Amino acid sequence: MRDHKFIARSAAGAWLRDLLILAMVFAIPFFQFLGRLPLIDPDEGRYAEIPREMLERGDLITPTLNYVKYFEKPPLLYWINAASLKIFGVNEFGARFPSALCGLLTVLATYIIARHLYGRRSALISALILGTSAGFVLQSRIILTDMLLTFCLTAALGSFIVAAGREGRRSRPLPWYLFYLFCALATLAKGLIGIVFPAGIVFFYLLVSRRWRLLSDMRLVPGLLLFLAVAAPWFVLVSLRNPEFARFFFIHEHFERFTSKVHGRYQPIWFFVPVLLGTMLPWSFFIPGALRRAWRDRHHDEGRAGLYLLIWTALIFLFFSKSDSKLIPYILPIFPSLAILIGHRIDLLSDGRGREMKGAAIALGLTLLVLGAAVLGYARLPQVVSLLTGLFPGWSAPLSQFVRHAPSFSLVAGLTLGGLFLFQGVGTLRAAGRNPGALFIVLCLASFLLEVFLPRMIMTDIARIESPRELSLKAAALAGPDTRIVTFGPMQAVSWYTGRRVLVAGNRDELDFGSRQGDQSFWFPDQQALLALWGGGSHILMFLNRGEYDTLLPALKPKPIIKGEAGRRLLISNR
Repeated sequence: MRDHKFIARSAAGAWLRDLLILAMVFAIPFFQFLGRLPLIDPDEGRYAEIPREMLERGDLITPTLNYVKYFEKPPLLYWINAASLKIFGVNEFGARFPSALCGLLTVLATYIIARHLYGRRSALISALILGTSAGFVLQSRIILTDMLLTFCLTAALGSFIVAAGREGRRSRPLPWYLFYLFCALATLAKGLIGIVFPAGIVFFYLLVSRRWRLLSDMRLVPGLLLFLAVAAPWFVLVSLRNPEFARFFFIHEHFERFTSKVHGRYQPIWFFVPVLLGTMLPWSFFIPGALRRAWRDRHHDEGRAGLYLLIWTALIFLFFSKSDSKLIPYILPIFPSLAILIGHRIDLLSDGRGREMKGAAIALGLTLLVLGAAVLGYARLPQVVSLLTGLFPGWSAPLSQFVRHAPSFSLVAGLTLGGLFLFQGVGTLRAAGRNPGALFIVLCLASFLLEVFLPRMIMTDIARIESPRELSLKAAALAGPDTRIVTFGPMQAVSWYTGRRVLVAGNRDELDFGSRQGDQSFWFPDQQALLALWGGGSHILMFLNRGEYDTLLPALKPKPIIKGEAGRRLLISNR
């Protein structure tokens, strides 16, 4: 009996040790410099401002954005962000911390799921793959509902397959209840897909594997009651307080978003193929082989887990590919399942059968060499464009326009990042087909360093161009109690940095629904009302881009005074 207890304690200690090491290592790319970059509109400004207003108004039920009702998403991210702002203060770190934490927790959840399914070595490889997928880590450092959804879905879907491995008498209630709990949290994170995805994936898994007997183990009645107890109260309360909520949220934000181009986010059906290739680089080149193995082994008992992961990946990928509304973060929930499939395959091939990955490794190595050369060339963009213009005079106009709008970064950044891609490429080609272990180490090390350097060397310049922080802080310093701040189109971070409601002229975009609730005409002036306000007695500070400024300038009386400019934006005043 003592031996069994010792083994159990040792196993638990190994799990905990691995999780702690993974958490400490990946805390670096997930959390470093998280508070140094300004908020980037529109997503970060939106998802930071809503919880700030919740705290200010003392209302956690009805979300508002720029103080008008905003029902595009459920409230879980707002609640977590509000708690973070309460703990860390109203600053960029406090606003971003929950999303970054969800990214790190997803890496740890991936380890736990893979450990249950395939063992320790596959689990470590899978966690390292996800943690060194630069696109995954960089998106976790941005305030997005998709990263919270990814963690909740990963925990829910992982709980199901872990519970399914203990069917019959060995079945335990906790994993089943965790499945229902995290489905409820996923629903509170991003709506009906929080239950549609798990239900669809489980259904097709039971159908293909013919394991319908699992239904008797699933604690359906108490599980659904738990789901409703967690997910339903907010939907009931917000509907009682806001009768207009149900139609907008369930019809407009779900049915119309999927079946129409109403949100202006249409992309071709193949859109997510290059997105996945780029965001999961360098591991994306091993996806086809991992999917083939999972499909090939689907009829074997040991292949059940791979079949489930394959269905997890395929259903979500195909769902969003078919949707008429597409954004890059939508496919984040398939990263954990792909990481486990790739990790398990690398584990199986690590004992000398690396020839199966030779073709993918060579293609990856060549791609990384080209990417490294391109980054080195981009660091010297003016010189490269001058050379190309001399060789191809007809390209002069488009190349010049590209240079004007392309984000810039320093020569040091170009040499560092380009050098890391070249190192990856050379190392991958050298190890291709011969040494899977060396190949894995090279890819992990270089990708980890890329994740460490990218936020400092690249994101700083991008954030400075895309964020209104600099001009917002200047406006806050210039504004008096009676000053009116105006933005052309929604600039949510302006409200965040100034701590006040702003008038929105021009396109109302995502504020359109809220602007039609009650009399909001003063806060959403048309051009005639804006010009009257500008020429009135109030002090006006206006944010707009250069094109809008040039269009409005002849009509603005008195002549505007430019108080500041940053990137494409100007801050102008009527006195």
